[in-house]
Amino acid sequence: MRRAGLFGVPRVRPWSWQAFLLGFVVVVTSAALQGVCVALGAKLYFAAFLPSLFVLGFVAGAPAAAFAALLTIPLVWWAFIPPFFEFNSLTSAHADSIKLFCLLAVLLIGLADLCRETMAIISGGGLKPRSESAATNSQ
Repeated sequence: MRRAGLFGVPRVRPWSWQAFLLGFVVVVTSAALQGVCVALGAKLYFAAFLPSLFVLGFVAGAPAAAFAALLTIPLVWWAFIPPFFEFNSLTSAHADSIKLFCLLAVLLIGLADLCRETMAIISGGGLKPRSESAATNSQ
């Protein structure tokens, strides 16, 4: 693990096995939290998974977050969409929930990756100025 320079957030190399293991752990933890939410009566199937995807994308990179998002869809379909703990045909409302989750997951993972790259630039000393610009012609 490396540390980013600005806030001291631990980071994992994006394509490492540690990143994918962290993605799996995040999905399991989010599923437990979602189970508590469902037990309390919440009907938002992907509520606990979206913030964790952003944090995972920031800490472990986009590939691990995409892996976690792809792992989340069948898990939610099996465990949280009625009838519970079995795969059944999806209603149009459930299919729309999955489509909306996919859209939000892509946007959040992209934003997390952008934040991760920005933190890498900032911790590396910022952007380096060019010695000669294309707009300034010395001829």
